[in-house]
Amino acid sequence: MSWHALTVTLGWLAVAVGFIGTAAQLRRVSREGVEGVSLATWSLFTFMGCFWIAYGAAARSWPVIFGSLLLIPMQVAILVRLKPWGSWRTVVGALLVFVVTCVIPALTWGWAGGVYGTGIAMSITRVPQLLELIRHRDASGVSTASWSLGVASATLWVTYYDGAHLWAALTATSFAGVANLTIASLAAWRHRQMREDFVREEVFAIS
Repeated sequence: MSWHALTVTLGWLAVAVGFIGTAAQLRRVSREGVEGVSLATWSLFTFMGCFWIAYGAAARSWPVIFGSLLLIPMQVAILVRLKPWGSWRTVVGALLVFVVTCVIPALTWGWAGGVYGTGIAMSITRVPQLLELIRHRDASGVSTASWSLGVASATLWVTYYDGAHLWAALTATSFAGVANLTIASLAAWRHRQMREDFVREEVFAIS
């Protein structure tokens, strides 16, 4: 198998991993609630998904197109559970960030400018989630598994972009992968804290 064929295969694997990770987050918020889940983060995810579909069409990359097309319905489902109509200013703020970092650079410098902008936007999208995890001990709505899969997905996408010579996308996704790793690590720490708190409460109740 040639390097190009291998990287295309890894691109489709990245699509599958991204789907599984987002499905895991949707399942978690459906079962355990949205505590610790950021409306701003998931709003930006959805807006940028639309951008990546358009970019994938321009780059003639089916993995890029389907990588976002399959996720948008689940992202919208998560947004509905976050009740954006009650915090519309947050959604508008996320839209403005998307326009400034992705749409305007794409219109000014072409697709490469927009994709580099997504690197900034994807880093910004993770900031609200990081702040939620820092501020709140209860991270029951945040799936460590889904964010860990996000790290794996980013790694696969970077490899795919290398084979496809899509350097702007490679750079942007690398930033997102590092941010995903940070969130996954912080979420794992918060979940461990919650387990330890539960054990202490049980021991106190018994004593």
